[in-house]
Amino acid sequence: MERLPFLEPVRADMQRVDEAIRARLGSDVALVRQVAEYIVAGGGKRLRPALLLLAAGAAGHDGAGRYELAAVIEFIHTATLLHDDVVDASGLRRGRKTANAEFGNAASVLVGDFLYSRAFQMMVGVGSMRVMEVLADATNMIAEGEVLQLMNCHDPEVSEARYLEVVRRKTAKLFEAAARLGAVLGGAPRALEEGLAEYGMRLGTAFQLIDDVLDYSGDAATIGKSLGDDLAEGKPTLPLIRAMATGTATQAQAVRSAIIEGGRDDFARVLEAVRATGALDYARGVALRESEAAGRSLGPLPASKFRDSLLELASFSVTRSS
Repeated sequence: MERLPFLEPVRADMQRVDEAIRARLGSDVALVRQVAEYIVAGGGKRLRPALLLLAAGAAGHDGAGRYELAAVIEFIHTATLLHDDVVDASGLRRGRKTANAEFGNAASVLVGDFLYSRAFQMMVGVGSMRVMEVLADATNMIAEGEVLQLMNCHDPEVSEARYLEVVRRKTAKLFEAAARLGAVLGGAPRALEEGLAEYGMRLGTAFQLIDDVLDYSGDAATIGKSLGDDLAEGKPTLPLIRAMATGTATQAQAVRSAIIEGGRDDFARVLEAVRATGALDYARGVALRESEAAGRSLGPLPASKFRDSLLELASFSVTRSS
């Protein structure tokens, strides 16, 4: 796990989560083990399971069950990555070949299914209907978000509101579930649970919006994927939506055509339009507002090192470069 200072309160706990992840990857089917290990060992910040641990700590919970649920969160996230990379025909993630590029689409989809089903086996073992309700609802909403995103591809008429709805379902919902489960494990009062859930939703939205910005402004070696991937897939992300809304007719048409056609042939022209219209700064501004709203939602939480870390995580969501 990348060493981020605000995760220090759960550093030792994350080692326990990694142990749970590896223990639960077991299968007597060799290809399942091989693909699952490849994707789980591929790095990443492990922010979603860390968020569950921070939320649990902020809610006063330190039971061993949090390790298993944090691993569940990571399995669900990993399954969505496997499926997303197949749908998007992605070849690079976190600086190395995607599982579908390494093992093929069929193996990636089926191992994604294995991880989903293993996650549900694990959550059943926790023995809490409330936990199962939160995770089942989240998983269903994530799937809906993925379908909505597919419907939006190559459609230049997607509005900012439609796009943000996809973000909240596809990306932010798992952040929300992770934070909410921390409160559930701690037996927190409803107001505190809802505050943490709101925090997770806002945090996840900010993260996705900065991902949108980095796709047009980041360094490929730093972000671990090729610049312009979203454009190549015909995804009308917020910088593109803003550029079409505020640019000249020529700029708007260049972006529209690129979304409809997909590919990277028009990347230079689109990048010029995005920069000239201030669309990247606009998207950063929306992300900042989400981050600030996340911080405000922690009002019901008592002071603690975990609350401090959650506030720092909200700030990190909009200042990161990868």
